[in-house]
Amino acid sequence: MNRAEAFHRAKAKNLKTLALYVPIVDRVHGEHHPEFHQVRALAESIITKAKAVRTRLPALDEEFAQLRQVTNNYLVPDDVCESYEAVYQMLSEMDRAYTG
Repeated sequence: MNRAEAFHRAKAKNLKTLALYVPIVDRVHGEHHPEFHQVRALAESIITKAKAVRTRLPALDEEFAQLRQVTNNYLVPDDVCESYEAVYQMLSEMDRAYTG
């Protein structure tokens, strides 16, 4: 499977749930985890760009690089809910599929 196929499978699996969870997690945890505001902005950019393409890879190198930095490579904080953890897992899965 090539990178585009892998990414589009991860996209199909995760995009709707990410779009639903990210704003809620930001509202619930953003005060105590202000870095999540940046995660939200990056996730929303990924969602928008991923929806705009069908078979090719969208240009997401910068978004995933920033996400890895902001999230400390998707390290889940100890004091968050399962939805927060799920967001990091979905973003990480999409990142791995994208970067190959």
